[in-house]
Amino acid sequence: MKIGLYTDSLQDLSFEAALDWIAEQGIEAVEIGTGNFSPVPHFDLERMLNDAEARAKFMGAIESRGLMLSALNCNGNLLDPHPERGQKSQETFYNTVRIANLIGIDTIVTMSGCPGDLDGGTYPNWVTCNWQREFVELHERQWDEVITPFWKEAGKFAADHGIKVAIEMHPGQSVYNTRSLMRLREIAGPNSLGANLDPSHLFFQGMDPFVVMRALGKGGVFHVHAKDTRLDPQEIALNGGLDTRPMSMTDERSWLFRTVGYGHGESWWRDFVSVLRLMGYDGVLSIEHEDRLMGSREGIVKSVEFLQPLVLKTSAEAWI
Repeated sequence: MKIGLYTDSLQDLSFEAALDWIAEQGIEAVEIGTGNFSPVPHFDLERMLNDAEARAKFMGAIESRGLMLSALNCNGNLLDPHPERGQKSQETFYNTVRIANLIGIDTIVTMSGCPGDLDGGTYPNWVTCNWQREFVELHERQWDEVITPFWKEAGKFAADHGIKVAIEMHPGQSVYNTRSLMRLREIAGPNSLGANLDPSHLFFQGMDPFVVMRALGKGGVFHVHAKDTRLDPQEIALNGGLDTRPMSMTDERSWLFRTVGYGHGESWWRDFVSVLRLMGYDGVLSIEHEDRLMGSREGIVKSVEFLQPLVLKTSAEAWI
């Protein structure tokens, strides 16, 4: 296993400066945002698509510092019902797949997308309950009329380009839990589509990442984000985990994204890396800093220091 970093966490630095700082911290891999939800501090999508020299320079900058590129990330709402937003998100996805193929990596990270109400609305409509009847009808129409057609095509496109799509289960997206991810894997193909396992989004939904990994089975995790969540037991008991209050209300929310180790302790994270290996994942733990209680550099350094003794570097040798 390797420790990596999603470089959006260093968006105040240029690409080269970010790579220098990352290498100095002993981080071994980078994940780069290509667009959509990413502010794209370190990537020029159009240039990378059309300029072979730019691609060579990009990969050279990474590899010359002893780093590897774990994935390109185009997280976004690929099924946004707003025509312009939806088209742009899908174009970014398809171009990210093309570029990943051109630069010789095999994994991209994204989200499933969430359609709207299918009757001309331009806002996503995330259905989370089976009452009233209209919600049930909308949920199935979204899957039948939008999600399935898109991901059948997208899964084949990714497979044809030799790319694995790692889906981040995320509230507000049609794939937000294990069951919905497994449904999407059946549509797109389990060899083409798997999980970008980010435990931080599972905690506040009441999900157990260990149970999730075992349900997905060996080979079901394609990429991993190292990010933690601190749950407020009193606020969870009062209002539950689906919290629409802004992240800036740090002292009132049911939960907060935290630096690894500040939501769950060392024992939990030791088990996490162990179950990952049991389930066939031996890749990168990509740190994603979204902790509002400490600066990005401090959070990244603390994450590296926390994870370094825990990651499994060597394969076991059978002796009995």
